[in-house]
Amino acid sequence: MADPLYRVELTASFLERLDAIEAFLVEAQASFAFDDLLAELRATAIPNFRRFPRIGRRYLANPPQSAEALALLTAMPAGAPHALREYLHGDYLMLYLVKDASPKTEATVVLLTIWHHRQLSFDFARLWPSAPSTYD
Repeated sequence: MADPLYRVELTASFLERLDAIEAFLVEAQASFAFDDLLAELRATAIPNFRRFPRIGRRYLANPPQSAEALALLTAMPAGAPHALREYLHGDYLMLYLVKDASPKTEATVVLLTIWHHRQLSFDFARLWPSAPSTYD
């Protein structure tokens, strides 16, 4: 007998991040990449989450070090931090939550957020416009 498929939910924050990715790619003159992302989500990532909900690595395998992130983790419902997982799909990093089936709920993967890897970098030219050309 095959394992049951998990339902996949997209949160409002995930959808907002998709909008931000689209704007980022349009500004970078790579709007075609957004169409590719949507196609890959439909054809590959979401079906993989349905069949293999623990495909990503545990988020707390490398616990966050910042006070802000640690405070957010402690504010989550009991057990939720250990259900967090991250999945790298091409140029995108997704954070998601696995909820196993219970008598009252079905097994679900909740997609929380998504980031394009280039959105995670620093714009040093803008942040530090008078950067010295040499360092002593």
